[in-house]
Amino acid sequence: MKRIRTTTCAAILSAAGRSGRIYKEKWIHPLLLLVTLLMASAGARGQWLHYPVPGTPRGSDGKVNLAAPAPRGRDGKADLSGIWAPQPSSLPELLQSIPGAPSSLPPPLGSEPIIKYFANIFADFKPEAAPLRPGIRLRPDDPALRCLPTGMPMFDTYPMQRKIVQAPGLILLLSENDETFRQVFTDGRGFPENLEPSWLGSSVGRWEGDTLVVETAGLNDRTSLDLLGHTHSEKLRITVRFHRVNFGTIDFQMTLDDPETFTRPFTVRFNLTLLPDSDLLESFCSENEKDRQHIATK
Repeated sequence: MKRIRTTTCAAILSAAGRSGRIYKEKWIHPLLLLVTLLMASAGARGQWLHYPVPGTPRGSDGKVNLAAPAPRGRDGKADLSGIWAPQPSSLPELLQSIPGAPSSLPPPLGSEPIIKYFANIFADFKPEAAPLRPGIRLRPDDPALRCLPTGMPMFDTYPMQRKIVQAPGLILLLSENDETFRQVFTDGRGFPENLEPSWLGSSVGRWEGDTLVVETAGLNDRTSLDLLGHTHSEKLRITVRFHRVNFGTIDFQMTLDDPETFTRPFTVRFNLTLLPDSDLLESFCSENEKDRQHIATK
């Protein structure tokens, strides 16, 4: 079964609202557009639907026991492998994170909330208390308007599923969003000597007990931190801690540090939820894209 997606990335729709643009000749709050997008793309969860993955703990009724103990690899480390997605925030939380958003959304538009940090990485702060240096502006457009990568940290907050593949010395993070992948080297190596800035940077990991700690550096400054368009510099470094609490949940902590953008490092925390018996689908932003022609400057 093939998932039917709306025509482009969520950031395209958000850009239409935050920069005062017109969408089909009528201004619509970007959150309404975003929720509509997610509803339309929330159909089939994977390429092999309902395929019973061997080794998955199940109850007598055949349902997956998400509260079962976290699996372990042959090396004794927690095994993070699986299909995961960020656990969505409640709709009130999401609306509170967007400056100027309505206090409620009419059904069914409010039925598919996303994680608040995807909309606004500073969602835990009041606007005046966000650790931003003076003069930092929102990006006037978004790379996704040209189907370019969303970059980091939106790779981790994007409300589409991703696959983690854990192997000795290497962990692969595969996102369904535009078939994007990241490599996390856990074989003891450090960052490359000449760290050329790129969309997703370079990532190295190490284990602290049952927690995988991943550091990412070498990011370019062409991407946004969130849908609101918060920018960053090439000095941005991101440290993520993955701790698989049980079979169905990963505790995910992400610390962002950028001395040119932030007054201090800060951390956001949320859960990744397992999507059992599922897989990824092929998905490309530029395929059948039809939204950009409807977005025009005022």
